[in-house]
Amino acid sequence: MLDKSIKEIHEALKKKEIKPIDLVEEAFTRIEKNKELNAYITLNKEAAIKRAKELEEKEVSDNLLFGLPIAVKDNIVTKDLKTTCASHILENFIPIYNATVVEKIEENDMVIIGKTNMDEFAMGSSSRTSYFGAPKNPWNHNKISGGSSGGSATTIAARDVLFALGTDTGGSIRQPASYTGIVGMKPTYGRVSRYGLIAFASSLDQIGPMTRNVYENALLLNVIAGHDKKDLTSANKEKEDFTRLIGKDIKNMKIALPSYFMSDIVTEEIRSEVEKTKKLLEKSGATVDVIDMKYLDNAVTLYQIIAMGEASSNLARFDGIRYGFSIENPKNIDDLYLETRKEGFGKEVKRRIMVGSYLLSGENAKIYYNKALSIRDDMKKEFDRVFKDYDLIIGPTTTTTAYNLTDPMDDPSKSFMDDVLVIPVNMAGLPGLSLPIGFGAGHMPIGLHIIGNSFEEAKIYQLASFLEKELNLNLDARKGEENV
Repeated sequence: MLDKSIKEIHEALKKKEIKPIDLVEEAFTRIEKNKELNAYITLNKEAAIKRAKELEEKEVSDNLLFGLPIAVKDNIVTKDLKTTCASHILENFIPIYNATVVEKIEENDMVIIGKTNMDEFAMGSSSRTSYFGAPKNPWNHNKISGGSSGGSATTIAARDVLFALGTDTGGSIRQPASYTGIVGMKPTYGRVSRYGLIAFASSLDQIGPMTRNVYENALLLNVIAGHDKKDLTSANKEKEDFTRLIGKDIKNMKIALPSYFMSDIVTEEIRSEVEKTKKLLEKSGATVDVIDMKYLDNAVTLYQIIAMGEASSNLARFDGIRYGFSIENPKNIDDLYLETRKEGFGKEVKRRIMVGSYLLSGENAKIYYNKALSIRDDMKKEFDRVFKDYDLIIGPTTTTTAYNLTDPMDDPSKSFMDDVLVIPVNMAGLPGLSLPIGFGAGHMPIGLHIIGNSFEEAKIYQLASFLEKELNLNLDARKGEENV
């Protein structure tokens, strides 16, 4: 049943041909079959079955999400359900409250199926920094699924469930979406409440939907978006239907393609697919101009300064005293702090804390962090300039298709290339979506990055839905030519 369209599933529920429990049990059967993919850290089986049976007593409304299973990234707190951030230091942490997005999911009668694997504290681009081991790419089990929302991408691509939540600090929804052939949206900063999201970099983090297709992505954003008084960074915007432009004509739409996004750091096969998409858009009546944009080449440097500085501050709360892992029999308070954090955090997290602490120390805060914020503001103004003339910006989501799980993790140039195309969107607080547009060598998915102006997610969905329909790709990883 989970292979059918959301409308077909909903119709079957309304006619009582199936019940929510059937969908939940099917999801768990699929997850068990795909357990080698390591998409989940914690399953919510007992509570999910109980919730599904409770929903049998409710009338099936017009809510298309009624009774449907959803996976939640493991840095979003869930009451009475373990939330680890894929870290040893939170290995047995059970929150006492729900994140706002979790409340919204439950209010809309969705069923949380489990918590997905990720890079530790969302720090990484491959999900290989997870304390619980890396999730695998359903298209080829020897390749990464991307990061940090790798588990959420994996479970959607494997068709375990229709919906998952991810988080995006520097491309962590869009990059794994591209690697696994799914749709991933990083909404405008402030569009979705961050209350209950365990912070990595507070000025960059954003929760967003990961789904099989564009329509389902917009439906989930309808549910999780909205102003939240508990989040001081939440935007007070009127409720809107993000599906309203899906299926609309794109004729006369003006689209920009920054030349920097098509440089030699991007592989030829990906540039070729983007060029094909450009020609398709032009043939369909849209204008696509190659343009120059300033500051894009500064994005990764800015990210490293801002994100690491904020991470060092946010992760100071994990001290072994109030919650989470704590060493036994410390000699004194200093020993408790030192040994707990040394054993509890992985290498990548410790590296970022150390660098971030240096960047925020004394005069360094003015030299590095404050300067980075100033250039970040200039980058946002550059995007504003482009959006005066263009509706949307496009480019590749990633520089390569998914690479091997065994590739070295300590190559700085590789890390740079992973992030260079997606980080500018986080720096400017803009919405961005990755849409599958084709396949590269080994039948591995390739994603197109669609960037919109602030709070113009609906316009992104308009273009994405058009391309999705025109390209009509077979995106079932279970039938991938090279699937192991």
